[in-house]
Amino acid sequence: MQKSVATSLFFRSASRADVPALVALLADDALGVKRERFVDPLPQAYYDAFAAIDADPNNLLLLAESPHQIVGMLQITFIPYLTYQGGWRALIEGVRVAQSARGQGIGKALLAKAIDRARAKGCHLVQLTTDKTRTDALAFYERLGFRATHEGMKLHLSRPAGN
Repeated sequence: MQKSVATSLFFRSASRADVPALVALLADDALGVKRERFVDPLPQAYYDAFAAIDADPNNLLLLAESPHQIVGMLQITFIPYLTYQGGWRALIEGVRVAQSARGQGIGKALLAKAIDRARAKGCHLVQLTTDKTRTDALAFYERLGFRATHEGMKLHLSRPAGN
């Protein structure tokens, strides 16, 4: 069993300089390698997306850092709704922990920080999605108290050439 490093983690918002490391995390799994372009130089679209996220007060790229590297990330988006009497909810996406650092409590600590941020924002609900083929991720989220109470659906739209 690997030693827990969750107690030595530092959490912070991402900066533009972090974008290459974040894309590397996103590309470092069986699904991500098919949809990300971790090349040097990175496509400008990643920096454009970061700029839009960074400029939006209802979006946050939250990072988990060990003393030497970024070991985890997620995006949290705060969404106002008319339902629940005009309540807010938090949407968590893009959760990644470096493969070399899995099993050490990093994902649990990162999600706990995100949930704390949602509570501080006054959210009544935290939701997330994960690919149905990610059975380990599904079990992980269930251990944290998430429940599959709804059926999620997605419609992929074509993207312009070069993106």
